[in-house]
Amino acid sequence: MPLTPSRPARRLGVVLLAALTALAGLLAAGAGVASAHVTVSSADAAPGGYGKLTFRVPNESDAASTVGLRIQLPTDTPLTSVRAQPVPGWTVTLTRAQLPEPIEVSGGEVDEVVSVVEYRAVDGGGVAPGQFQEFALSGGPFPDAESLAFNVVQSYSDGSEVAWIEPTIEGQGEPEHPAAVLSLASADGGTSDAHGGTTETGAASGTDDGGNGLAVTALVVAVLGLVAGLTGLVLGLRARRRTVSS
Repeated sequence: MPLTPSRPARRLGVVLLAALTALAGLLAAGAGVASAHVTVSSADAAPGGYGKLTFRVPNESDAASTVGLRIQLPTDTPLTSVRAQPVPGWTVTLTRAQLPEPIEVSGGEVDEVVSVVEYRAVDGGGVAPGQFQEFALSGGPFPDAESLAFNVVQSYSDGSEVAWIEPTIEGQGEPEHPAAVLSLASADGGTSDAHGGTTETGAASGTDDGGNGLAVTALVVAVLGLVAGLTGLVLGLRARRRTVSS
């Protein structure tokens, strides 16, 4: 006669399905949050030196395109030299601000610096849903600090804006819209962005970073272990019932 799962086996099956559904939702939610972050990375930024900054801007809207990006540069530790790399289909404007006191640099003094870099998409262009764009700056010298924060405002074709300006505080959860933070290179030249991603010297930063990959791998391993354990219990119960029935 055909065997039907016992009540304990059915309960274990329900628990297994619920656990897998919850973990799948967690993975999807985590990937969605990470993918929306605006990040900054550099392969050569180091205290006292000059380097290239790359801002990676994913489009987080399902219906509108990203048509504007406004990057606010630090004014308390200003970069006295800033140049923007042209992006096809975009215009770029550099706004300068007067410093409270001149800063001594090699060759003289600087009394004003670039405070805002703004990119605007040409009419009909922009970053479409499901896509991302990188915007690069060259600048320096970088301050003698471990990191440097950049407030960024992302504008959409439907008129909405997302301000990536919230500070990330150690010991607290990541804010909903964190500012882009650059970890300055150490003596060996390694850098990483604020969300754990490697820079241009390794894998791409931002949503494709190794930290997210390791977390996903750990969750997958946990799911597989859960599946194996519960499956073994279910099969064991069915085998015991088959033995008793025979």
